[in-house]
Amino acid sequence: MTNDKLFLSALKSNPVNRIPFWYMRQAGRYLPEYMERRKTAGSFLDLCYSPDFAVEVTLQPLKRYQMDAAILFSDILVVPQALGQHLEFRQGEGPVLTPVDTANKINGLSMEGFHEHLAPVYETVNRLGAAIPETTTLIGFAGAPWTVATYMVQGHGSPDQAAARSLAFQEEDVFQGLMDLLVKATSEYLIKQIEKGAEVIQLFDTWAGNLPDDQFRKWAIEPVKKIIENIRVNHPDIPIIGFPRGAGCRYPEYIRATGVTAVSIDTTLPLDWVRDHIQPLCPVQGNLDPLLLVAGGPQMEKRVLEILDCLSGGPFIFNLGHGIVPQTPPEHVARVSEIVREYQIK
Repeated sequence: MTNDKLFLSALKSNPVNRIPFWYMRQAGRYLPEYMERRKTAGSFLDLCYSPDFAVEVTLQPLKRYQMDAAILFSDILVVPQALGQHLEFRQGEGPVLTPVDTANKINGLSMEGFHEHLAPVYETVNRLGAAIPETTTLIGFAGAPWTVATYMVQGHGSPDQAAARSLAFQEEDVFQGLMDLLVKATSEYLIKQIEKGAEVIQLFDTWAGNLPDDQFRKWAIEPVKKIIENIRVNHPDIPIIGFPRGAGCRYPEYIRATGVTAVSIDTTLPLDWVRDHIQPLCPVQGNLDPLLLVAGGPQMEKRVLEILDCLSGGPFIFNLGHGIVPQTPPEHVARVSEIVREYQIK
């Protein structure tokens, strides 16, 4: 048993002497040092595409909290941008894309110049391998095709993903063409990250839970399964974490069908159900409510301990059920980190 690469040990279901942890969106707007850097970087995309800045902001939370993993600072929507879709981040609106909601528009996307566009991201991954502490694991990531497609078709985020769901129902062949392109692009994007030094991959499927069962299998499971198969042709041992947010009781099917190494769990899943139905299948990562991290205090601390007590008996990585929100006090993140680091596995 060793502290070296504790995160990787947990992903291999090996014994650990303490629970490893990191946080989704651990680098970002809740940190004052991030906001200072953002002012000098220009736009959010300028930050993502500048290796100097992206490395710096990736390291900022590590310096504060000493997490066991660092995740590449980027965004899931750099993939559609690299395919030729117009993307901008507007103040107060978030990401805005020119919708690709017809066969002609989807056919206008292309892999030509894809890797050249993403070269700064690959350079960031390469530099991070040397910049992070030796005991810290580097995570690369991408959005899963369904979630990325919802933004591409609608042109922005939405509460019900109506545009993508409607296109998938009404013109399935057209939507399938978009998903096939995203499977190819995402596979190649992640393979490049691995080649540059990413030790773990996470696929974020934020909107998977809004799909009915048959569509969940078609658009959430099958594309991720294909991406994992593509990656493992040359990287058979790379750990891959899936995050089908909102999948509920479909998590076990997702795990078995896709071949993921581990899963992130959202805040809705009962801990004892996770312990009994998911942990026997694979390592689990999660699932503190990000709004409890905002609230802080005894209620937050109580829930952290409940999660640890329930899930630390199996392969487990402490994390959130979704990403840190901008209004989070950094001292609350510090307190949770302290509790997890000092927790004695029973």
